[in-house]
Amino acid sequence: MIITMKAGATDKHKKAIQIKIRKLGLDANHLIRGKERTVIAVVGDTKSVSEAQFATMPGVEHVVRILKPYKLASREVKKNNSQIKISPGIVIGGKQIHLIAGPCAVESLEMLMDIAKQVKRSGATMLRGGAFKPRTSPYAFQGLGEIGLQFLAQARAKTGLPVVSEVRDLRSVDMVARYADVLQVGARNMQNYDLLIELGKTKKPVLLKRGLSATLEELLQAAEYILKGGNNRVILCERGIRTYERATRNTLDLSAVPVLKQTSHLPVVVDPSHAAGDWRLIESLSRAAVAAGADGLMVEVHTEPDLAVSDGGQSLKPKRFTQLMKSCRKIAAAIGRSL
Repeated sequence: MIITMKAGATDKHKKAIQIKIRKLGLDANHLIRGKERTVIAVVGDTKSVSEAQFATMPGVEHVVRILKPYKLASREVKKNNSQIKISPGIVIGGKQIHLIAGPCAVESLEMLMDIAKQVKRSGATMLRGGAFKPRTSPYAFQGLGEIGLQFLAQARAKTGLPVVSEVRDLRSVDMVARYADVLQVGARNMQNYDLLIELGKTKKPVLLKRGLSATLEELLQAAEYILKGGNNRVILCERGIRTYERATRNTLDLSAVPVLKQTSHLPVVVDPSHAAGDWRLIESLSRAAVAAGADGLMVEVHTEPDLAVSDGGQSLKPKRFTQLMKSCRKIAAAIGRSL
């Protein structure tokens, strides 16, 4: 249920609404302030609560019951697109499309610095790199841990690129938050609800990847866990889903971009690298994602893909990444956006 306040509603009016909501045993902490009006989201089991209980209170313009299972992520709560500020000059969800680029896994400081400098030169605005790597095989490279995070922080200090890195479990949340600008939730952890609840308590932006076989509704409900906890800085990521098709690593669901844009106010990023699993397909899929309305791309780049400890086959060399940037800029310009 959402309560839209009148343009002239006072803080006293809003506080009275919140007090009544709490007396009903519901969560009243979610205020969405627009330029003219404030919306109060009533979170919890509202089946026994009627719209009439709030409709006649001072300052209330109208009350609407949200039928979707995700409340705070829905367009019904917020009509305008959410814009997530990462750092000064970098906002996800605005007119500019942002490129998040870097290696799948942080392997060494020298390698990371080299890649960071080259992707920034090509136009990337953020640096990605995994310090904790949840892998299918327990024998595969699991990441450098805190040392990898320290390398990422050094690369940020040298290049100015904000850092995106994955949080693997509850124990690593505080550690990753100390070093990274954006906390990534990998596909395997999309429904790790304890982790999502913990991330709802942080102030850092969260990049939430779609699960391997998750529906879009399930993705939005996962986002709801973070939003309900008080962290409204959530970015959705389409990274391909598992289907019967074996020509690619996963099937990139580009229809997810416009569907999510219609149903949610949260920004949407596309990861063509994990979808394709093949560097030869990344540029085409990136162009298609930009045309579909993505707010950003997450692309794996490595100076020596053949020697990469993780996902070398889907990593672009820096020169290829430069070409991708050039071609995607043309698509962005054609739809009235910049890159």
